[in-house]
Amino acid sequence: MSDLRVRFAPSPTGFLHIGGARTALFNYLLAKKEQGTFVLRIEDTDVERSTQESVDAILQAMDWLGLSYDEGPFYQSERYDLYKSKVSDLLNKGLAYRCYCSADKLNAKREAAMKAGGKPRYDGTCRERTDQPESPFVIRFKTPLDGNTAFVDRIKGTISVENDELDDLIIQRTDGNPTYNFVVVIDDAEMGINLVIRGDDHVNNTVRQIPMYKALGYEVPEFAHVPMILGSDKKRLSKRHGATSVMAYREMGFLPEAMVNYLVRLGWSCGDEEIFSMDDLIEKFSLESVGRSAGVFNPDKLLWLNEHYIKTGDPQRLAGLVAELLEGQGVDIENGPDMAAVVKTLQERAKTLVEMAEGARFYFEAPETYDEAAAAKFLNEEKRAVLELLIKHLGALMNFTLEDVESAFKSLMEESGLKLGKIGPTVRVALTGGTVSPSIYEVVSVLGQDVVLARLKKALASLG
Repeated sequence: MSDLRVRFAPSPTGFLHIGGARTALFNYLLAKKEQGTFVLRIEDTDVERSTQESVDAILQAMDWLGLSYDEGPFYQSERYDLYKSKVSDLLNKGLAYRCYCSADKLNAKREAAMKAGGKPRYDGTCRERTDQPESPFVIRFKTPLDGNTAFVDRIKGTISVENDELDDLIIQRTDGNPTYNFVVVIDDAEMGINLVIRGDDHVNNTVRQIPMYKALGYEVPEFAHVPMILGSDKKRLSKRHGATSVMAYREMGFLPEAMVNYLVRLGWSCGDEEIFSMDDLIEKFSLESVGRSAGVFNPDKLLWLNEHYIKTGDPQRLAGLVAELLEGQGVDIENGPDMAAVVKTLQERAKTLVEMAEGARFYFEAPETYDEAAAAKFLNEEKRAVLELLIKHLGALMNFTLEDVESAFKSLMEESGLKLGKIGPTVRVALTGGTVSPSIYEVVSVLGQDVVLARLKKALASLG
């Protein structure tokens, strides 16, 4: 074990989105590579918006992606006594103060500052105030007035801000609840986090938090701010670009390994390699290979990866996932063919599990009707002889392996003088109801002799 301690700290105000999942993944990979500790913390100080449903959704998404954590989950809502004691410490040391300015007064100050060409920041009205009137107040942190705050970002390099550019942040609201920028400092320090990997939308928070670390007597950790993820229009990824929830992609039939593989490539590279297993990523991942520019989310690339993992996936595992989908759709798979055998016939064609499940339905549900155009062309009186020969040759088989089925078709073609192109469409419509399916030999052998003969006889009877 190394002394590296990293964390992922989502707010439970919604589902785990793409950007958050990538941040979690980067923390997980580095912790695994360096044999450090990966901590999960739920930042639920936003009482009005935080829900147990969101907590459950985040935990489920982490589990689906395979991002196991070593410690946690810890909940900020269970640590309020600690935060209040730290507020008191700062007040007693003169490093924080009560601010009695009303919301209206603060808005007026901001507007006046902006009209004067300044920044809309708090002007420190209550900073040196000594009286304590019976009025609502917030508590602000005394940001140093002189000098600068600088740190070396593991991805972006040196970042420095003059302290007179920063204002005195609120660390406790009028209702007594602490604020994000304050509690995250305490939690990271108290949990021993020595490297904070998070999105670069937090850079402005970091320069505000560093003075708090020092004021509280904590050691300042290292920071690494990963670039944000943009949509195809180069604007911040949002719902207008499609699904942003990780679990929405699970529902659409994506595999977790495809999502992990895709997420890691949004900002990280390893030469020209595109396909990585989790073990590969743990071995090869490094912050030095994380770029500084934003990643652009490309659903087509994700779909390509998913198709790859379906093609190369273990049929038994895929069978379980497809079975779950079909059962959820009310399809009775109990008396159907072997699901792994079904999956093998579909792996080369399907791009998602949902697509695979849809393609597998005919194996378990005989067509009640036939596609009208297909039936008119391939299930007509002219095809009666073909159907009768199919029933004869397939019915005579003692075994129903793929090789036996193929041999029966060859015998049929020799007897009838027809090529497979004249026979296959008729068989396909009779067995599946339409003209699209896997290889006809595979379909026949997987369906099994009894089912095939029953469906062929039904198709023959439909000729009237």
